[in-house]
Amino acid sequence: MIGPGVGVRVYLACGHTDMRKGIAGLAAIAQDVLRQRPTSGAVFAFRGRRGDRIKLLFWDGQGFCLYYKILDRGRFPWPSASAGSARLTSAQMAMLWEGMDWRRPDWGAPPARVG
Repeated sequence: MIGPGVGVRVYLACGHTDMRKGIAGLAAIAQDVLRQRPTSGAVFAFRGRRGDRIKLLFWDGQGFCLYYKILDRGRFPWPSASAGSARLTSAQMAMLWEGMDWRRPDWGAPPARVG
C-alpha cells in the first residue's frame, strides 16, 4: 500500500461511519469525535455499516490522501461504538487493511529448531 510508513499513529472511529462522507466530513469526525488534529500525520480509519468497507484518511504534509477498500468476502474486524475510538500500531493497521483480525492475530507455532 502506498502511504504512511512504519510507526505512524492510527486511530479507529469505533462503530460505523457514513461511507458517503468525503475528506472534509471524515476530517471533521477526526477533529470533533476522535479529538485529534486531522493534519497531524496520523491515519484515521472509518468503517461502513455493513463492515465490508473502510476508508483511511491521512495527511501527507501537502494534502489529504483518502484510501478506500471494499472486501469481496468477509468483514473488517471493528470495535463496538461504545468504545469511542481505538488506537492501533502500524502492524495492526497492516493486518486490518488485509482484512485480518488485528485483535487476535494467529501467530501459529514457533519455528522449528534445526540441528
